[in-house]
Amino acid sequence: MNELLAFFTERTESMVALLEQLVQMESPTTSKPHVDRLSAHVAALCEALGAEVTVYPRAETGDLRVAMWNRDAPGRPILLLAHLDTVWPVGTLETMPIRRESGRFYGPGAVDMKGGVVVALEAIRGLIDRGELPHRPIWLFLNSDEETGSVHSRGLIEELARQVGLVLVMEPGTEEEALKIWRKGIARYTVTVTGRASHAGNAPEAGINAIIEAAHQALALHALNDLPNGTSVSVTRISGGIAGNVIPPEASLFVDVRFLKMSEAQRVDASIRSLEPTLPGAEVTVTGGIDRGPMEHNEQMARTVAQARAIAASIGLELHGDGSGGASDGNFTAALGVPTLDGLGAAGTGLHAAHEQVIIRSLPRRAALLARILTDWEFPADS
Repeated sequence: MNELLAFFTERTESMVALLEQLVQMESPTTSKPHVDRLSAHVAALCEALGAEVTVYPRAETGDLRVAMWNRDAPGRPILLLAHLDTVWPVGTLETMPIRRESGRFYGPGAVDMKGGVVVALEAIRGLIDRGELPHRPIWLFLNSDEETGSVHSRGLIEELARQVGLVLVMEPGTEEEALKIWRKGIARYTVTVTGRASHAGNAPEAGINAIIEAAHQALALHALNDLPNGTSVSVTRISGGIAGNVIPPEASLFVDVRFLKMSEAQRVDASIRSLEPTLPGAEVTVTGGIDRGPMEHNEQMARTVAQARAIAASIGLELHGDGSGGASDGNFTAALGVPTLDGLGAAGTGLHAAHEQVIIRSLPRRAALLARILTDWEFPADS
């Protein structure tokens, strides 16, 4: 076994202990006090490791924090993106208790993504203990609202990303420890149909049935799918009507769009915004739009992954790539043209599910990989 990998493997139990500590501190996005409590705790751990921590208060969600090592060192910073919020409400531990079984650690938020926070902290701790923390700026961003779309953090994420040379996203890797080398982008729309109410028994012909119009629109939206090219257009929710004996005067559709290329996002966006009513007198309005661009597997991604694979090989690890139809904060940074590697957190499965789990052996392996990326990463000459 490679010496660095052996070093971190000896620390596996301390990593599991830290993971259990973080999972015990429940932190649903919707509970600012709980997220703030965990964020302050992780910030204290960073400060104990020599970081300078800046707090960015938020009124509606947990406060954001950025820990910086070697703040004034020369060169482009490396930015680690992590989030502390989870989808699990307070009290979930009572029905979904922490357990350890067959080399796996189970618990709410374990893999998404408190395991990634553990990997980041332990990689830096290990480098410090070895006297190998590189003299380059290393920033760790602690998000509080990733699970609800990073509405209150996106601006700061993008501001930080514009200043760095590499972004490392601590989202979980696959069970096989593959990186996420592409992610689909997301667009969301609400299509609202306005018709005219009338009595369903006495004068149905006097009404304009908004639900019927919405059905036509749903079919038009479905026709925009291009699944072979990675584009999905899904009507995921429909509502309408005011009473069982009234021709419905209104209806609405919620539309989820996923895409691999921005060109596809633009095609679908233009088509949705040009929707026309089918029934005489009906009106169609569209709100929403492109939420975040894709993390494309382009030439820059190929170069970035190639360097990561070479670094992994230097410590005896084989690094593979995979993708995801779900987005992460890495979508924001990749869309800015900043080299981005995603899925560097703990490996596991069961995200947002009752069997959420971390593969314990992945913790030291990921910590060793992250540590070596931090020490050995080479920026292009023009960076």
